[in-house]
Amino acid sequence: MLILGFVLIKFIMKPIVAIVGRPNVGKSTFFNRVTRTKDALVDSFPGVTRDRHYGDASWNDIAFTLVDTGGFTEGHEFADEIRFQVHQALADADVIVLLLDGKEGISPFDRDVIKLLRATEKPVFYAVNKIDGAELETHLSEFYSLGIEPLFPVSAEHRYGMVDFLDALVAGFAEIVEYPDPQTAEGTIGLAVVGRPNVGKSSLINRMLGQERLLVSDRPGTTRDAIDTVCQAEGKAYLLIDTAGIRRKGKVTRKIEKFSIIKALRSLDRCDVALIVMDTAEGITEQDISIAGYAYERGCGCIFLLNKWDLVAKDTHTAKEYLAELKMRAKFLGFAPAMTISALTGQRVTKIFKMVDDVYDQYARRIGTGQLNRILETATAKNPPPLHRGKPINFYYATQVSKRPPTVVCFVNHPKAVHFSYKRFLINQIREHAGLDKTPIRIIFRQRERRKKY
Repeated sequence: MLILGFVLIKFIMKPIVAIVGRPNVGKSTFFNRVTRTKDALVDSFPGVTRDRHYGDASWNDIAFTLVDTGGFTEGHEFADEIRFQVHQALADADVIVLLLDGKEGISPFDRDVIKLLRATEKPVFYAVNKIDGAELETHLSEFYSLGIEPLFPVSAEHRYGMVDFLDALVAGFAEIVEYPDPQTAEGTIGLAVVGRPNVGKSSLINRMLGQERLLVSDRPGTTRDAIDTVCQAEGKAYLLIDTAGIRRKGKVTRKIEKFSIIKALRSLDRCDVALIVMDTAEGITEQDISIAGYAYERGCGCIFLLNKWDLVAKDTHTAKEYLAELKMRAKFLGFAPAMTISALTGQRVTKIFKMVDDVYDQYARRIGTGQLNRILETATAKNPPPLHRGKPINFYYATQVSKRPPTVVCFVNHPKAVHFSYKRFLINQIREHAGLDKTPIRIIFRQRERRKKY
């Protein structure tokens, strides 16, 4: 594999907004309100999970990532816990929101936190929570004595003041410098290299590049931030994103690693194909499946790279048994191809780019509307959907609205009544008849608008 050249690029994608504050000020309620967590759809597949302490949000069509730092501070003394949150946010977040308690008033810890925040050049927003109406804004006078402004009176529980706060928050993003995303360059395929710490991600990228460009260490957590490398192989351009390892939450205790998890997950939002690296010498872990779930949630094309295969004691059935276990435990990624490799020896590493090309070809493919509707018409005729309250569910027509991944909208008379198992059936039919066996496919059901009578 000929590497023609490379260049390092670092840029910011969605701003990271960190919520800090002492316990019981309502950080979780505030987080759920902004991210609309309760309204989020959760996939029925086992193993697909959402981290409770971060979430993607948008306001006025501006996207950002929100982090509830309170969930990262188990095992610390009360005062140290708050300082830990703030230092963590100051180190890695783009914007900080200090949430104060409008009912309990100011605490000594609030004063300490504010002293820390005064020294930062990053945007800081002060929100006084539990202000349920205009008549309670008189409680703000105590907080004005701290010399901080503007103060935003809000009630995360009852939505009071949230519109004004969010308008100001996203307006503040203009001060954050954003660099162009090289993935958007014509023909560039974005690859996010993700996995648990110490599974060999940096070693793999070095082997793929043919350069000892990234720091390699046998200590978990060596890679602290994403490092993007644009390279060319066989005349095609690839953006390789090396990320910090994603640890299970209970084992994440060091400040320097916690926000790197968010950055690693965020890298999946801007890639086309996720290379999910696993340590075959250690076997398949629950965290491997969780990381695969994160990639699945974001609609990435996925490839399992079973690294350190040179360390596995082999017999004629080892690879088949390992792949069978992987397919069983990660059923939601049954379309994702898998390959045994060794970053250390280079075994099969040169074949990765070819597999990426195959996945991306399907990931970026568009299905003709005529072909798509013939597939669905045949599928629904062969296996009609169950009745809804004694009445049939009618599929009128379908169209592909986007690619990367292929996303199809089906217009039906009862969109909410289509069971997830029937949705899975339709996706499998599209896979089989459109030749899309290596890419995620999304189907959205919508109500067909009735024609107006004149």
